[in-house]
Amino acid sequence: MGGNTLCKAERLCGKLRIEKLFAGGSRSFSIYPLRVVFMPMEKTEEALASILISVSKKRFKRAVKRNRIKRQVREAYRRNKHELLNFLDERTEGMAIAFIYLANEFVPTDEIERKIKIILARIIEKSV
Repeated sequence: MGGNTLCKAERLCGKLRIEKLFAGGSRSFSIYPLRVVFMPMEKTEEALASILISVSKKRFKRAVKRNRIKRQVREAYRRNKHELLNFLDERTEGMAIAFIYLANEFVPTDEIERKIKIILARIIEKSV
């Protein structure tokens, strides 16, 4: 696992794992413009935390706009994930996290990054 990268193993994929995350037993909270759903899961050998980013097609009709928002969130997570990964490494468990974008308009990248920092700190706090 590279220092500041976001590899394929860190993406939440597989219908069963995604359904398990949203079925119940997970915890969630909102920090505008994002809603976060997270759940401890078995640690995979490649990644401690797997993420999923969702942007509503209803709010953003054009894929270009949805992809831009996903890119902003992914980049913010990539740059600030270290604290969460260190925490999970100590607890020897994995985590599945879904970021759901709630705003109806674009939010500046620096604001998203600020909110991601708060979100990751709160996930650590709620997981203790």
